[in-house]
Amino acid sequence: MRRILSGDKIVIATHNDGKLHEFSGLMEPFSIRTVSAGSLGLEEPEETGTTFEENALIKALSAARASGLPALSDDSGLCVDALDGAPGVYTADWAEQADGSRDFSMAMRNTEEKL
Repeated sequence: MRRILSGDKIVIATHNDGKLHEFSGLMEPFSIRTVSAGSLGLEEPEETGTTFEENALIKALSAARASGLPALSDDSGLCVDALDGAPGVYTADWAEQADGSRDFSMAMRNTEEKL
């Protein structure tokens, strides 16, 4: 079912300022204002999908329901053919440190080690 955007604001389901900036640039020619889920104080939902598409849908639906506004999201990661597509949707998990922060250099080192 296709819905038409009413109004001029959309939630970008992210807590990443860089990603918000990228999406804002894409929406600007259409005079659509963007606001991030993070700036609205929305919690990050658990990404339980097994595909990038499923995780993007989880994030967008969560932001739309919590904010009452249309929402847009994406999900991405590194897919290495020699590792049967790993880390894929688990790229962030490969970067997670004991304190909960993420170090993507560590994820790349983990990938190199597994290769």
